[in-house]
Amino acid sequence: MMLRNPEIKKFMIIQLLVCLVFVLISSLMNAVAGWMVLIVTIILNALFFGFTFLRYRKIKELVMYINRISNGEFRLDVRDNKEGELSILKNEIYKVTEKLTEYNQRLQQEKLYLSQSLADISHQLKTPLTSMIIMCEILNDPDLPQDKRKEFVSQIIVQLERIDWLVSTMLKMSRLDAGVVTMKKMDIYVSDLVEKAKSALIAPMESKEIELVTQFASEDKLKCDFNWTCEAVINILKNCIEHTPQKGRIEIDYSDNPLYHELTIKDNGAGISKKDLPHIFTRFYRGENASAESTGIGLAMAKSIINAQHGNLIVESQKNKGCKFMIRLYKTVV
Repeated sequence: MMLRNPEIKKFMIIQLLVCLVFVLISSLMNAVAGWMVLIVTIILNALFFGFTFLRYRKIKELVMYINRISNGEFRLDVRDNKEGELSILKNEIYKVTEKLTEYNQRLQQEKLYLSQSLADISHQLKTPLTSMIIMCEILNDPDLPQDKRKEFVSQIIVQLERIDWLVSTMLKMSRLDAGVVTMKKMDIYVSDLVEKAKSALIAPMESKEIELVTQFASEDKLKCDFNWTCEAVINILKNCIEHTPQKGRIEIDYSDNPLYHELTIKDNGAGISKKDLPHIFTRFYRGENASAESTGIGLAMAKSIINAQHGNLIVESQKNKGCKFMIRLYKTVV
């Protein structure tokens, strides 16, 4: 490896020529001096080529390490606590391998998460699609009564709306996961936020005759991204509506302290069991009290939105004693 280096070859030729010149000059001046210069020249050249050989052997080891790393062996430890440029190079290579190891692990986790997400999405889409296929086949029957035909068409529309919501939600969550969403924080009125979220859920609240009680002043403000935070509140309210009984009650409170703004959403529904509580924000998780229409991603999305704003979404609940969600938006990053 050393002799394949053209710079080393040039250096060897120049060095030999210089040594020969000095040996000849010193020999002409004095025979003993000539022999002394020759011996010193041989020793110095031997030492130089010896150290160079050892240096290239270490470089060869580093090349082998790099080849093994390129083949996927990211756990190699080439750290060197000695002084010198090769030791510095070894330590830099080790830092790179550590970063590659971390990147590789993250990539594997992302692949696993992607495969699991695709499997979950496929499962969520399979049920409404199968249902629509069956209903479409029934609709092809010319003898089908008109009232049944209208009923099936209405059910197909409901299933299409469910698929549209699912796909739209998953696209929003993928943007949050990819980190491409920029939260535009600004001071907004709590009343405006709650009113917009409420307007998206008027129909299901009226159908169950749910009473929505708000406890905050008209001048109360919080700092957040209006549209994304509204999306989170809608998903939390939707979950509360699904688990609140007929003529139930949902309360929305607001409080402020030096550390954070807090928006509390509380219902008097069935609550969450102790075993389901740790998984309530897990994507596609459906607890024992989950409704038939539940997909298990609404609360997960709400959590992602609040976390993206350096906030936190906390839940407190007991079975048959309602559920309480607390949105905390910190005034400084914690």
